[in-house]
Amino acid sequence: MASTATEREPLLRRVPSALAPPPMLVQPGIEKLDTPVTMAEDTVFPVPTFTTARLNARQRRLPQCIAHRGYKAKFPENTLASFKGAVKAGAHALETDVHISKDEVVVLSHDPTLKRCYGRQDKIIDLTWDELKDVRTVAEPHEPMPRLKDMLEYLAQPGMEEVWLLLDIKLSNDADAIMRLMASTIASVPAPATKKWNERIVLGIWAAKYLPLAQKYFEGFPVMHIGFSTSYASHFFTIPNVGFNMLFPTLVAPGGRRFLREAREKYHRKVIAWTVNTEERMEWCIRRELDGVITDDPAVFLEVCKRHDESKRESMMRVKDYLDIYRLWIWITLALLFFRKRFQPVASQTLIEKKPQAKL
Repeated sequence: MASTATEREPLLRRVPSALAPPPMLVQPGIEKLDTPVTMAEDTVFPVPTFTTARLNARQRRLPQCIAHRGYKAKFPENTLASFKGAVKAGAHALETDVHISKDEVVVLSHDPTLKRCYGRQDKIIDLTWDELKDVRTVAEPHEPMPRLKDMLEYLAQPGMEEVWLLLDIKLSNDADAIMRLMASTIASVPAPATKKWNERIVLGIWAAKYLPLAQKYFEGFPVMHIGFSTSYASHFFTIPNVGFNMLFPTLVAPGGRRFLREAREKYHRKVIAWTVNTEERMEWCIRRELDGVITDDPAVFLEVCKRHDESKRESMMRVKDYLDIYRLWIWITLALLFFRKRFQPVASQTLIEKKPQAKL
């Protein structure tokens, strides 16, 4: 008997949404997260001082406001309108995602396909920039897809010097190609005289395999690990000054607070959280004095910061929030069982091996 269309669908697509795996666990390229690398023993990345939490008028540390794909709550994501809206709202930094076109142009898009945001089935890698430049978002006001070059030219304008950029380098890209093309794109856009690009751009890497490529193509640029597992993130403690951009629930779930304490007090690393959209979660981040918060709604986060009063008792998160946090934690824990050896901190030598630099 022939199977029906429903029966032919992948099993995970038929799982109820409440039980479905989080998107980061099924993103293309996730299966290569545990690819081991070898780094020189003296490898050191610069400290991203410009990402540090800022003091308010009462000299209290407040996380910087980092706009997730721009002002995603009000504008079509990853568009210049969204980025400009975020800056106008007061965001300190912009977060965006990079992919490559067929003719090696670096574009800004979270997804490797045009389906969700632009209403077409095509993969970005299968289209040239000439074919991509005329696409428009499904969401009004139907904005075009920008290139990384367009973003840099926007940030190079007078008055924008204090706004910094966090690049989320998607695993679905060819690793060497995306790093090489990003580097050449950044080099092609003159930075303002007051601040070089390496003082305003952070490379967000999911996997250890990007470390040698960051060293090869981006000398002097700071790096942050984008992560959803504290055990995997702990491997990066072996490389000085690599910061952490962690999925918010992993900081609240078992092991999260210990990781946060170790990252900041023992290894002196910058820590930010993604993606934080409820006021209770924002308050949690403020009270833990994170360096930054990635949010879809920068205006709301800045308002929460403005009225924050550390002398008042902390508000409890909703039951729904805790259920969501532990659902994600269980999914992540189960997923990592498939990669147990290389994901455990005790095996860091397997994932990131350090060797003495060869003498000339």
